[in-house]
Amino acid sequence: MTEMEKIDQREVDEFYIHLKEEQESSGYYLNPDVKFTKDLVRGLIANTRRYSYQSCPCRLASGKKAEDLDIVCPCDYRDPDVNEYGACYCALYVSRAVYQEREPVQSIPERRPPAAERKIRTEPATDLNNLPYPVWRCRVCGYLCARPEPPDVCPICKVSKERFERFI
Repeated sequence: MTEMEKIDQREVDEFYIHLKEEQESSGYYLNPDVKFTKDLVRGLIANTRRYSYQSCPCRLASGKKAEDLDIVCPCDYRDPDVNEYGACYCALYVSRAVYQEREPVQSIPERRPPAAERKIRTEPATDLNNLPYPVWRCRVCGYLCARPEPPDVCPICKVSKERFERFI
């Protein structure tokens, strides 16, 4: 029996509800196709058992967390994919328009660089002016995040993207 077959439907349902509530409270949406989404949730559970970390269900993990930090779900590529294409690479996360079925899910190209091109960070960044992304600050609660664009909704205080300012 495979790892996927060992996962009880009740466990999938519970994790799905938890993930949906947690993400929607932070301004993120799961794919409205519940059967499809629960299949992805089953993959997250299997990967967590297999690797001891929640690697994306749509990518092959190395089994070494330090090498896979960029694909621990939600992965580093989720927000740019959702902003540009309406969904993340595996379509677990979708934009508000896709969630409300006003737009279809598009084909999403792979953003993750090949292994030879990925930099594995083993120490914390010390030069904040040399980060790969700008740092955004929520003007309401002070939440900081480094990404190409600020999140649509602050995960802490729930204000909209317009309330963020470029910090660095």
